[in-house]
Amino acid sequence: MASRKKVAVGMSGGIDSTITALLLKGKGYEVTGLTMKIWSGSMACNAVRSGCYGPGEASDIEDAKKAAARLGIDHFVIDLCEEYGGTVLDYFGSEYTEGRTPNPCVMCNAKIKFGSFIEKARSSGIPFDLFATGHYARIRYDAGSGRYMLLRGMDRSKDQSYFLHRLSQGQLSQVMFPLGEYSKEDVRKLALEAGLSEYLEKRESQDFLEFEDYAGLLKEPPRPGNIVDTGGAVIGKHSGIAFYTVGQRRGLGLAGMKEPYYVLRIDAAKNEVVAGPKACLMNNVLVAENINWIIPFDERPDGPVQARIRSTTPPAPCSVVPETAASATVYFEVFQESITPGQSVVFYSDDVVLGGGTIIRSSSKN
Repeated sequence: MASRKKVAVGMSGGIDSTITALLLKGKGYEVTGLTMKIWSGSMACNAVRSGCYGPGEASDIEDAKKAAARLGIDHFVIDLCEEYGGTVLDYFGSEYTEGRTPNPCVMCNAKIKFGSFIEKARSSGIPFDLFATGHYARIRYDAGSGRYMLLRGMDRSKDQSYFLHRLSQGQLSQVMFPLGEYSKEDVRKLALEAGLSEYLEKRESQDFLEFEDYAGLLKEPPRPGNIVDTGGAVIGKHSGIAFYTVGQRRGLGLAGMKEPYYVLRIDAAKNEVVAGPKACLMNNVLVAENINWIIPFDERPDGPVQARIRSTTPPAPCSVVPETAASATVYFEVFQESITPGQSVVFYSDDVVLGGGTIIRSSSKN
């Protein structure tokens, strides 16, 4: 990669992408800043939190422009409203309508941030050899296999490899993650040393949407229906299956139960939410489809395999039985809580990301 000197950095206006650009410039790369525009302003909403999608984007774009000016690099805004709407928002609405819980960050990374964003920037005449972001993950080229490998970030508390598991070899070959070797505290220190202390105070985006009411993104209007127990008895009413997810407790409105009830599963065909005690959320088997193997499963490194069913939980020991080239059954050694259809399961061998897919269903096996 040393011979490829022009690097475009995806800049969000936050500390991580700003320090990414700073580090690369310090290493002698010719750096250009790029920022995505994905908010079309076509729907009315009230922003109540920091998120990726919402009216607060205009402020983030201005922050990115200011950061680029502080660093003395060119900056361009790439309009991806149409591409984002047709890919991420359509996916988001469809999944919730079908009773599944989507993972828009995974879809955005694979299709938009490391896909359309790069392609449209280049077609606009912006020259660059490599694309870098502020993700806490690492890429390593394995000469033996001729394959690029995705690894967890060194800072386990910030590791974002879970959200990157759908990247292809072509994408990994042109991507850099300079922060993968750093901790968040290291990044904060670098910002202070560079006189960029104002970025330490900016709130980081932790959510997909800046607003709470996402009914306008759904494929069809929400339909009220029944909340039932595991035996099928009606125990309450829901306002639309799109507003519920596996493991949810709040908002069920189930008074007088002997113990707290949680969403166990969602039956889109019947327009029902199935609820029950927390013990019923525990499963140790899942089926995953649409798996992207960064490393073919039969070529994986020797040693145990682990899997994560969400970004906030550590990888758990498991065995994986491929059913087809892109589907598998996963058996966990320890029961997992709230395995959620629509979310991603990501497979690891120590620090190496083997790949990941979409959870279809879960069950228990003694």
